Amino acid sequence: MSDDISVEVVYALPQKQEVLSLRVRSGALVSEAIAQSGILRDFPEIDLASAKVGIYSKQVKLDAVLRDKDRIEIYRPLIADPKEVRRKRAAEGKEMKKEAGDAEAPLT
Repeated sequence: MSDDISVEVVYALPQKQEVLSLRVRSGALVSEAIAQSGILRDFPEIDLASAKVGIYSKQVKLDAVLRDKDRIEIYRPLIADPKEVRRKRAAEGKEMKKEAGDAEAPLT
């Protein structure tokens, strides 16, 4: 019986998604599986010093120990802060409601 486990390493760009299946030794770390997968050669823009990684959408550190069937996800940096985008959208919605209310006000 082998001490290897199966894992996937995934990285997605808007136009391309990469899913790499590999076997690593039992007890391997996230960073080791990423290195072994070769994904850093294919996507040199990935900087593990600053990139966030996760296992099934839960953020983990590079020294997290892997379990069989884990899916390691390498996240790209966000272009815009989601909270700021929501605030801006809400402010625009309030402005539109105000303008709509002004247009419906009767003339005196």
